[in-house]
Amino acid sequence: MLNPDWRRPLLGLSLCLALLPAQACGPEFPLRLLNDRAQSLSELPESNFAFELSRIAPANSAAPSVLKVDVGYWADRFHDNLEVREHTEQSQLPAAQAQLIAQLRQLTDARQAYQQGAALPAELRLYSAGAVAFAQGEDALAAEYFQRLLALPAAERPLRSTWAAYSLARLHTYASFPAQSDYAEPAVEAAPLAPEAAAIARTNLQRVRELADAGFDDPLGLRLASLGEQARIDKSQGHWASAIELYASQLQQGSMSGYSSLKMLAGELARMPEPQLLALLRELPVQQLLTAYLLSHAGWSYDEQPVNEQRLALLLQRSDIANLANADRLAALSYQTGHYDSAANFLKQAGDSGLAWWLRAKLALRSGDQAAASAAYAKAAHAFPQEEDWGSRRNADGDYEQLKPRCRVEGESALLALNSGDYLEAFTQLYRSGEIYWLDSAVVAERVLSLDELKAYVDAEVAAPPPVTQEELDNYQPRPVAARLRELLGRRLLRAERYNEATAYFDSPALQQAARDYGAARSAGADSWFASDRAQALYAAAVLARRQGMQLLGYEMSPDFAFVDGGYSLDNNYYEPFGPPPAANFPSAAEARRQDASQAQPNQRFHYRYIAADLAGQAAERLPARSQAFAASLCNASSWLIDTDYAGARRYYRRYTENGALVPWAAHFARNCPEPDFASAREHLWQYRANALREALTDYRWPLTALLLLSATLAGGLYRRRQLKLKPVARLGENVASEG
Repeated sequence: MLNPDWRRPLLGLSLCLALLPAQACGPEFPLRLLNDRAQSLSELPESNFAFELSRIAPANSAAPSVLKVDVGYWADRFHDNLEVREHTEQSQLPAAQAQLIAQLRQLTDARQAYQQGAALPAELRLYSAGAVAFAQGEDALAAEYFQRLLALPAAERPLRSTWAAYSLARLHTYASFPAQSDYAEPAVEAAPLAPEAAAIARTNLQRVRELADAGFDDPLGLRLASLGEQARIDKSQGHWASAIELYASQLQQGSMSGYSSLKMLAGELARMPEPQLLALLRELPVQQLLTAYLLSHAGWSYDEQPVNEQRLALLLQRSDIANLANADRLAALSYQTGHYDSAANFLKQAGDSGLAWWLRAKLALRSGDQAAASAAYAKAAHAFPQEEDWGSRRNADGDYEQLKPRCRVEGESALLALNSGDYLEAFTQLYRSGEIYWLDSAVVAERVLSLDELKAYVDAEVAAPPPVTQEELDNYQPRPVAARLRELLGRRLLRAERYNEATAYFDSPALQQAARDYGAARSAGADSWFASDRAQALYAAAVLARRQGMQLLGYEMSPDFAFVDGGYSLDNNYYEPFGPPPAANFPSAAEARRQDASQAQPNQRFHYRYIAADLAGQAAERLPARSQAFAASLCNASSWLIDTDYAGARRYYRRYTENGALVPWAAHFARNCPEPDFASAREHLWQYRANALREALTDYRWPLTALLLLSATLAGGLYRRRQLKLKPVARLGENVASEG
């Protein structure tokens, strides 16, 4: 590609659509644990409300769900979920039966509906008549039809048994509950259900679940809806614990109405007067719900904590209220609210959960015991299931994190390993998180590990993944971290001039060929016999470095940020060389030295452009200064920097003006530069050199002329003198010859 920055306009869109939770579109990035190590180690991230709710459901509540449509509860007797029901009847029944049932539903006389439905199977005929009576408010008649349906032999009522039992429950609940909106179960009812009606409704709702579990058809998901309906009834009777467990079971089995209902109940508890709340808090499910609500910040708005949450947290920590079955969560709540002594006390009873060991590690760090913290982190990582996922969160700076506790614990443990000099272990722990902490992994791989350490790890542990398909590229699918790590290594090898080793680590055949070409050009630029050949090879390497420098030479993180194709420059702690370690001793002096030694040369954004310009400048040094190739090489070198480093670009322009010949495009130097004509430079090499010598001597023509005349005079005088000395010798030779 001619310009590695061409994806910038698309990058913001891809980040919004593919990488980020739904918020205002903009350049937002993953959380980096290395950015503020002290903060990463000290904070306990908020939990996830839905995950915490799953811990409340009774152990036997995870029955297989047959939910097809999450209907919650049906809005009222006059406005059933008609679209869902009608679609079910149309798809479930023969066309003639479905059409007849639709006609019966339009009647206002239940007995007439029963008579006209004689052609239907008994269960469909009875249910249709009961539905008409229900819609007309004839509850006793409706109940009669539904009970007759349920009295049929089991083989004769496979389709409508769950519907009839659910409708019987509704007959008793809607008599007391006023009509509601189409949302999930309301947390506050207008009036409690009479105990007798509540008992009958509860019995029928339990019967719905029994029928569904026995195999009777449940296309509307009434088994799940019955949990929410029964929870409404129990809550209306003051049985908060039972209602909470039922809603939690509903959520665990796939109905999000259980989630919304529990969130509303938690909000009601949070607003409840303290005397009334204290009586409820002694029940474990109530305590678990409110703890989950506070731990997960479910009631926060725009990162602002509600004013009464500190008071609620203190209530939950009271010794006469706290239930030690909830000890690890109470310890977490104490830690989040800054009550570290209380957290330590709860941890004594918290057992060996992953959260308990995570908190023990953090408290050990607060006391300065890094060895104990490392041991606790190891136990926490072992205790957290690999698949446990608390969902997406954002920190105070807006950076997002997919919070998998095991990955986060290992990431924090990696910070301690970095500080103690165990760099390979730190990288391994970060890399295991995959995409989550890839940016931290990249920093350690690029700046902390030595090149040979990284290469040994990749060769032993990171096999090349299958190439990314064009469909995945078109859909902005993230590339596997294994491919990114291997290419990071390939770029490091090219930067270290280990060209023969680098090629195999690039993902695509095209990049492998580009890496091969770059290495061959750099080698030819150093080893070719003739200066013009070395110049041409160096310029070829320069063009590759400029056009594909991000992919071949760029740093994954600072200063190039290849992970976003250079589209953004992130604020970070890795741009400038490290000075003395800060008071928190993060990073250590040894790590700082490693990072200083591995920083980009030069340490500027798009540093490969400077490499490209330097290579073009080296090519110019090997060319005749008066050649077009000399001027064009420097023009291109200047053009690659002029938009980012004007002073650097001018240095190449000055080299041209001081040494080069006038060319037609000189007025637009660094803009629209031609390619160097190496063939012409090679063909006219001696002519260029002679012209250069003649032009160099032009200013000294008169002194040189005088010097030549003086030299000629001296030469003539010496010749004449030599001839005079030779005359006596010649005459002597003649006399000798005559005497002989």
